[in-house]
Amino acid sequence: MPFSSSGEIAEVLSVNVTYAVLAGEWAGSVGSTGIDKRAVVGRARVANNAVEGDRILDTEHHGGYDAAVYAYARADTQWWEGQLGVEIAAGRFGENLTTAGIDVTNAVIGERWKIGTAVLEVAKPRIPCRVFAGFWDRPTLVKDFMAAGRPGAYLRIIEEGDIGAGDLIEIISRPTHGITISDLYAAKSGERSRMEQIAKVPELPADYRQWSAKILASNKND
Repeated sequence: MPFSSSGEIAEVLSVNVTYAVLAGEWAGSVGSTGIDKRAVVGRARVANNAVEGDRILDTEHHGGYDAAVYAYARADTQWWEGQLGVEIAAGRFGENLTTAGIDVTNAVIGERWKIGTAVLEVAKPRIPCRVFAGFWDRPTLVKDFMAAGRPGAYLRIIEEGDIGAGDLIEIISRPTHGITISDLYAAKSGERSRMEQIAKVPELPADYRQWSAKILASNKND
């Protein structure tokens, strides 16, 4: 059902894609970035591991199957507004989908969302980088973002389709393993108590599978 546990409607508030490609020393290994995203008018196609109109310049570190669409909750944006004392527009976190009524941080890895005519699958949390800090012109942002524990979720495209503002988000399936975006984010931040469970998640992205296996192997050798 497209409702949260509090009864709030789960929906897309805006679909955001690259407004302008920015360049600078802060803009990553390729020197340019599409992180500056703004809300689109009308609907957008999600296909070929991307949102139509979006730009991924550093394809080595961004985009791809496990990071095709980035979702960030408006409630988390509002929390940041309170912390920073500024208004934050949709897309400012580099998100493609600004959402309401769904707990993105506690979404289960492999959980599938029906939005518009598309089906998306929760894959992994967003880990901040220096491009994000440079875009915000906030040197401490990577540390601040990690400490806040509000990462948003990268999604896979399971069924291609069209998405627009106002579309309901319906959770159509949820794995029983219980490992969430929050669990992966906590593990990346040093909380390793659930590493064995994380390593067994069938829907775990390849990079996290390799990482978790390395951590577990290191623990056995200690």
